[in-house]
Amino acid sequence: MSNQEKMYFNMTNGGPISVYVKDGKVVRVRPLQVPESEYKPWTIEAGGKKYSPPKAVRLSPPVHAERNRLDSYNRILRPLKRVDFDPKGERNPQNRGKSGYVEISWDEALDIVSGEIKRLTDTYGGSSITGMTSSHHNWGVVGYKMGPFSRFMNMLNYTPVLDNTDSWEGWHWGATHTYGFYWRLGMPEQFDLLEDVLKNTEMVVFWSNDPDTTRGTYSGQESAIWRQWLKEKGIKTVFIDPFYNYTNAAMDGTWLPPRPGSDTALAMAIAYVWITEGIYDKEYVADKTQGFDEFKDYILGLSDNGRAKTPEWAAEESGIPARKIRALAREWASKRTSLSSGCRGGEGGACRTAYGTEWARMMVCLQAMQGLGKPGVSIWGATMGAPADSTTWFPAYAEPRGQMGKSGIAKNKLSLMNQTKQRLFRLTLPEAILNGKEDFLGDGFCGQSLEQQFKRNIYPMEGHSPVKMFYRYGGSFMGTMVDTNKWVKMYQSENLEFVVNQDCWFSSETKFADVILPACTNLERNDIGEWAACGGYTTNAHIGNNYRVIVRQQKAVEPLGESKSDYEIFTLLSDRLGMKELFTEGNSEDDWAKLFYESSDVAKTVSWDEFNQKGYHLVPVPDDYKSTPSLRWYAEGRDVDTPDTGNPKRGTDKAKELGTYSGKIEFASESLKKAFPDDTERSIVPSFHASWEGYDSELFKQYPLQLISPHPRFSFHTAYDNHTTWVDEIPLHRVEKNGYRWWPIRLNPADAKARNISNGDIVELYNDRGSVLGSAVVTERVQPGVIHSYASGAKYDPLVPGKPGSTDRGGCVTLLTPSRMLSKNVPGMAPNSCLVEIRKWGV
Repeated sequence: MSNQEKMYFNMTNGGPISVYVKDGKVVRVRPLQVPESEYKPWTIEAGGKKYSPPKAVRLSPPVHAERNRLDSYNRILRPLKRVDFDPKGERNPQNRGKSGYVEISWDEALDIVSGEIKRLTDTYGGSSITGMTSSHHNWGVVGYKMGPFSRFMNMLNYTPVLDNTDSWEGWHWGATHTYGFYWRLGMPEQFDLLEDVLKNTEMVVFWSNDPDTTRGTYSGQESAIWRQWLKEKGIKTVFIDPFYNYTNAAMDGTWLPPRPGSDTALAMAIAYVWITEGIYDKEYVADKTQGFDEFKDYILGLSDNGRAKTPEWAAEESGIPARKIRALAREWASKRTSLSSGCRGGEGGACRTAYGTEWARMMVCLQAMQGLGKPGVSIWGATMGAPADSTTWFPAYAEPRGQMGKSGIAKNKLSLMNQTKQRLFRLTLPEAILNGKEDFLGDGFCGQSLEQQFKRNIYPMEGHSPVKMFYRYGGSFMGTMVDTNKWVKMYQSENLEFVVNQDCWFSSETKFADVILPACTNLERNDIGEWAACGGYTTNAHIGNNYRVIVRQQKAVEPLGESKSDYEIFTLLSDRLGMKELFTEGNSEDDWAKLFYESSDVAKTVSWDEFNQKGYHLVPVPDDYKSTPSLRWYAEGRDVDTPDTGNPKRGTDKAKELGTYSGKIEFASESLKKAFPDDTERSIVPSFHASWEGYDSELFKQYPLQLISPHPRFSFHTAYDNHTTWVDEIPLHRVEKNGYRWWPIRLNPADAKARNISNGDIVELYNDRGSVLGSAVVTERVQPGVIHSYASGAKYDPLVPGKPGSTDRGGCVTLLTPSRMLSKNVPGMAPNSCLVEIRKWGV
């Protein structure tokens, strides 16, 4: 580093970085630069070998384009007002998404926004205002989405919009009723499973899981070396996925590609083989589970109208030959097998299909039949489970409300102030706005109890106002939710009297706002943050990294243009509303960062001044570290001994139990029996139902291709797509043709030939819900009858701007996906149950 450069430290969604600045501009961004002497790698001994990670951090691929994203061509640099929006006159909501913008001063922008807030709260009350952040944006405890946004909106007594579990729907709404873990939203604990697999596992079945692409959510490529160790060790791998995914390509595993939506049938056929051949852990099933006889009757066809779940039956549903199903079942039962069915045990595409709850429940049932928790037998996402110090507490962006800081110094008081009981749900927000009413089940992220899923919410709630203002914050739902033309209709509804969008970049939804406020990135403000640590319902996420890294996020450059930090924007608005002291409590962003830090355990050994000056802190694995593999305690009948501090039975007389009603793994769910005893779709015992948009549905005659849209490889939801030319130049992410960067649409050569489509052609993917253009990628990596195109395109670019249903050339394939929920009592999204057709564009 030259004398003219200065290095700063920061944190991103995909890992810690060092930022190099010269003459007030960022010139380089690298993975966190730490002297090798400060790394203290852990070591796992297995099979006569020692395994230790390199002395370095491995970022998520798009983070290497952070400098390019900072000064992106579509940064929002100044406040903007829609040209035909007049808060004191004609508002023209029908023109949202169509009209242009004019630059205005911050004073005018703040006056408009604060004026609208005053008008609406004075007239209708705080419940007339709603707002929502996106699925991931920037990073930091002080400045991220659950910091200033939540403080400000709760201060207004707004109507919150409940999130849906858009990455692991079936696990949240299904698996919880089989093994509990509702406090982790259906995702099982993952502690020390890397060591367990290296020492004890003989085969890993990757089912609807591509960890090389999804990377444990925030953990970058830290776990990539773990999977190479599995390969070097000779552990067999099997991949069940309609797409020959990137982890399979790296590991050269056996590939079994089922039809989308048939995974539950395949799982049941495996159970059939185990039952009929007696090759399951009978002692474990008898001691650690309940309801097996009912499950067994269903599998053998003694119930369900005599439909036995044989491999031949599953072959008809899945397209996988019966002989291969039997071979897999027998090998699985003969080896200590880890089931890798999602990033954290839950983020695979099969759980986001029609009736995806049943597949997730079957994943738990299968491993229960083989002794879940015994050595080598786990549900492991292959991205978490490294040795780590889990006793040192440090705040994360999604800590439970009102529990920010053990000492109480940094407690987020405003998180408890919202008096409004009315709620909206992200998946049905457009319907609620358009129709003026909505009725939905659950509290979004239902992490307090199993019963929370059964709560009914009515909008508008008695004594509350319908929503009239929408405060949108960061990112875009046009590329991440379902049937997203309805979001266009919602924005253009006169029921929304005012829309404000606060973001760093122009995204798919930004241009539907009346006023746009330019926020700065985390490279342009101060904060603190720990790598991958989101907290809340996903505690201990640092076990997806090889090192536990805490960073003093340092402002490297001044905010570009007239952009401001989110905290400053909300402070300025609070000032105009006469609530500045209430919002800030007299604290600056640096004050809050210090308060949060000093409430942490790290402050006991490292002072704020030392941390603030150094810029980072590595939390080493203790010398006397003791491995506590997940669910080993349950298999061995001991009290829970993992660091899963959210477990409500921990430290009680029921500490040997799981979080189900019976305390055991439930093949027949007691909670579902109590809540919905007559539900045949999410039934008491896991059941199979053909998709309402599948190969044997009536719609298949018109749209004979099944679209799957998993999480993207080179962006994080919509983050990094469309804002980063370096990422857009990656051919696997976007394909440049005729001066435009198109979204890749993958199809099998047989399907391409039948439609006269060649590799690189611009094609139209369509159904009754919409039409999307992209670049054809003709490949054997998808099966005939399947279209693979990643979700989360951040560029919504309709040929007719602002017209719902207009053909989009930006790649928002979510426009085509159905609004229909997983099943009648399960309010989860099912984008991977989607029938489409494809044709060459312009022919």
